[in-house]
Amino acid sequence: MTSASTRVSATVSTTTAAPDAASTRLPVLLVHGIDDDARSLAPLADGLTRAGFQDVQRVELKPNDGAAPISVLAGQVAEAAGRLRARTGRARIDVVAFSMGALVSRYYLQRLEGRNHVRRFVSISGPHAGTLTGWLRANPGARDMRPGSDLLRGLAADESPFGDVQVFTLWTPLDLMILPARSSQLAGARERTIPVILHPLMLRDGRVLRSVEEALTVERPEDFLPLPVAPPRDGWESQKAYPGRR
Repeated sequence: MTSASTRVSATVSTTTAAPDAASTRLPVLLVHGIDDDARSLAPLADGLTRAGFQDVQRVELKPNDGAAPISVLAGQVAEAAGRLRARTGRARIDVVAFSMGALVSRYYLQRLEGRNHVRRFVSISGPHAGTLTGWLRANPGARDMRPGSDLLRGLAADESPFGDVQVFTLWTPLDLMILPARSSQLAGARERTIPVILHPLMLRDGRVLRSVEEALTVERPEDFLPLPVAPPRDGWESQKAYPGRR
């Protein structure tokens, strides 16, 4: 794998957070899903930057349509993670990943020694137990995402899959891309279900984006609690773009 196989775009801006808080925040690597590119992660990257994260980078996976196996894409994540750690001088980083990118990042953690270099992993609507939509394509990446695939069985068989990485999952029970929606769960993870009406909107929903920030900043993972069940204040409330910290 050559360095040309991965294109990484960085989002860095002046923080409005207190200096002490900003200095304790680790660099964050963002990984997109199938048929997406780094641009789809802009709401998440911008929100984290406004919240005081000084080093937020987005990986652009090539190819992005499932034509490459999950393992090949995970190698690109490993390269990007290594560069981010080298550039910032940090021994560990945090990883936030969406959809197929969450499974790619999980492979990086479990098979490419990523668990030795990552503090927290936030999975957003990842097909960790597979998705029936994997049968809609015949390429290697889609086959990896089918329920019961060799890749998924192998990852699930690991006795200590994440080492000391703190794992969080965010998913919607209304998902029509990850079928069944509960496939986004991971054993041992701190999780939140957020009723977002469409899979792609998970990257724009304010509740999801605030939950990502909380997962990366909460002092103890056990303090990351499920959201209270309450109706939105109006029909558009749940789909507002991330407004930054309040």
